[in-house]
Amino acid sequence: MSHAPPLTVVALSGGVDSAAAAAKLVEEGRPVVGMTMRLYDASGSVASSGGRCCGPRDIEDARAVCAHLGIPFYVVDLETDFTARVVDDFVDAYLAGETPNPCVRCNQHIKFSPLLSRARALGAERLATGHYARLEEIDGEVALRRAVDPGKDQSYFLFSMPGAELAAVEFPLGALTKDEVRAYAARRGLPNAAKPESQEICFVPDGDYAGFVAAKALARRRPLPQAGAIIDARSGETIGRHQGAHHFTLGQHRGLGNLTTKERLFVVGVDPARAEVRVGPRPMAEQAAVLVRDVRWLARAPAELSSGATLDVQVQVRHHQAPTAAVATIVSNLAEDRRVSLQLAEATVAAPGQAAVLYTGDRVLGGGWIAATPLQ
Repeated sequence: MSHAPPLTVVALSGGVDSAAAAAKLVEEGRPVVGMTMRLYDASGSVASSGGRCCGPRDIEDARAVCAHLGIPFYVVDLETDFTARVVDDFVDAYLAGETPNPCVRCNQHIKFSPLLSRARALGAERLATGHYARLEEIDGEVALRRAVDPGKDQSYFLFSMPGAELAAVEFPLGALTKDEVRAYAARRGLPNAAKPESQEICFVPDGDYAGFVAAKALARRRPLPQAGAIIDARSGETIGRHQGAHHFTLGQHRGLGNLTTKERLFVVGVDPARAEVRVGPRPMAEQAAVLVRDVRWLARAPAELSSGATLDVQVQVRHHQAPTAAVATIVSNLAEDRRVSLQLAEATVAAPGQAAVLYTGDRVLGGGWIAATPLQ
């Protein structure tokens, strides 16, 4: 006696990737429901007119895709959670002199567990998304692996997804290139097949992060970032002025304003408490020793290691960065305090607040957030 395939919910962002993922499952004859999250309305800005992830325009694009595919469509309002867990975290990080990664936070808190909960309420057993990554069973556990297309691989953003739910998730596009997905979407006549990709953070569609942070701080009655000095980290000399430390991130070299030197300098430290931005040659912004906090393991073996244990890994501290060989030492592996120290084979810019993701080959072992060091 044959069994009908399980119902799958596809998380639709309004973009071509998630639409193509839904179309592939429908083409396979599987029962599919489309579900879109209402997260943040950035439609008041000119830059959002083309649509951004989970905004009003994108919800209508997702609705059109479901109508085209002949599948049910639901909208889930997660704006309150998104604001508290992602937007506020973004603002707080910038105010603290860190460089946040809201896409990772969204995958951790919004895009998987809440959607799986709602999917199961509909009787669905699986959740699919348009992420470029792969899931494969290795040694009795589901492993997260890089996508086939290195230019589109999104495994870096996915390390924080709930590991216990990996068996209920799938990524139909993981073995395809972006060009193949575009061509497939066009063949299927998907209404958003030619829709351009979002290049900015969904809730800051105009790319003005500093303006967004200042506006949110004001709205929350938080102290606004203060103007202050740009200091040469070598001499301690003031060589410029800035309008707030939230305009700067570690390693930045553009937008430093009118300095008293023509030397090519980079941000090597941000101190919001003192309203200071320190600059110097690029090597001063780089480090080979990195502490990673709030580590989340997707692989069982490192999750079971004791303090002092070491792992040979490859580390990625920015999206699209080539991985760097490193030795990872477990500082603490307690549930309430998971920290790892990394000794990189080559020094790199590792901005506090950014994600550091640990790989072995193309498998994601886990990752966490880069902690500030006293020199920063």
